[in-house]
Amino acid sequence: MPTSADVSVICFLAVNSEDSVELVRILLNMRCLYGLLAIFAIRVLSVGGQEAKEVNEVIPPIGDCKCLPYYQCHNGSAIEDGATLIDIRIKVETCENYLDVCCKVPKEEKPVHHEEDEHEEGETASWGSCGVRHPKGVAFRITGGKDGEAQFGEFPWMAAVLLPREVAQHTIDVRDQITETPKMVPLLLYLCGGALIHPHVVLTAAHCVERHAEDTITIRVGEWDSQTTKEIFPNQDRMVSKVVIHELFKNSTLFNDVALLFFDEAIKPAKHIGIICLPEKDQVPLPATRCLASGWGMTEFGKEGKYSTILKTVEVPVVGSDKCQAYLRKTRLGEYFKLHKSFMCAGGEKGIDTCKGDGGSPLVCQHSHNPDHYVQSGIVAWGIGCQEQEVPGVYADVAKFREWIDEKMKEFELDTSFYTLPKK
Repeated sequence: MPTSADVSVICFLAVNSEDSVELVRILLNMRCLYGLLAIFAIRVLSVGGQEAKEVNEVIPPIGDCKCLPYYQCHNGSAIEDGATLIDIRIKVETCENYLDVCCKVPKEEKPVHHEEDEHEEGETASWGSCGVRHPKGVAFRITGGKDGEAQFGEFPWMAAVLLPREVAQHTIDVRDQITETPKMVPLLLYLCGGALIHPHVVLTAAHCVERHAEDTITIRVGEWDSQTTKEIFPNQDRMVSKVVIHELFKNSTLFNDVALLFFDEAIKPAKHIGIICLPEKDQVPLPATRCLASGWGMTEFGKEGKYSTILKTVEVPVVGSDKCQAYLRKTRLGEYFKLHKSFMCAGGEKGIDTCKGDGGSPLVCQHSHNPDHYVQSGIVAWGIGCQEQEVPGVYADVAKFREWIDEKMKEFELDTSFYTLPKK
């Protein structure tokens, strides 16, 4: 029987052997525990050295590089367009049950007082002239709101983009027992926002609809409280027949984030439904202009956020592109981030912002020469977090796409005058 010294010598020789099969056989026979451990150590160091060599091969020369956080670097180059870093303003389906998506409506949010005065003139003006807002509501006015709730019919152009979904619901028999076989109930799932620009067309963000078959999408106008059908005037649903996404849309960075949703059956004129005006080419609101965004998106970003049941609105200031880029470079986007020319910015005030789920919703500003009418300047696209100081939200710049929208409308033989405000 070999001595401990002999075992040590044999183990040493085995570990340094190039024959893997013979190596393992010897070590097992001699019970060389330390030898087995040595094998693993040598193999790990060998592989690790190979990987390190491969990594070193993609690192640029010392004089051409700068130390950045790993998430701001891709293939050895700084990320400039925000790809993989931006928060897309789209609702993510995280719940099995549609009813679990919405936040429970506090009793205080229900209308507590009706004022049926001085609304008739405003009601009749919703249709026939674009961009007419009703800050006092249509038919009634809520006075108990406390979380930025919009008035009923305040933004008559507001549209919801919906997807059909079947949800299993168990029925309960007379003995309060849940039946074993659930019943599949069809529901419409909120996807994102949009704006009515023509009786046959809704304008929204491309990132909202790019992954969905066009014949599965429904648009709804005239909605206010998504948890009730008892509003004084009904909403209208239309099945989308055609989705047109901008040819230069890029889903990783949301460049050119614009889409048009066409439907065959026209929206019927109503007191609480209207059309938004579109800006002329390059008609961008000046920095610091106070504009309004609306939607049913999250109140906060992250797990604390809840989706709104009643349409919400926030007032945000327009932020110039250069200043916006400077702000965004202070975030995880990094100092080399470049704001694309298809975007505009607004917001950057603590606690006031569009958020997750608001994607596709309109940002509207008063017309500079006709303040009784509103123009859609932006489409909610993306942001970094939500409601942060000096971190503006990013919107598709509608003025940049006015010619493209007109062109697509003409291809479908649709009149562009619906969203064009006559010049005084």
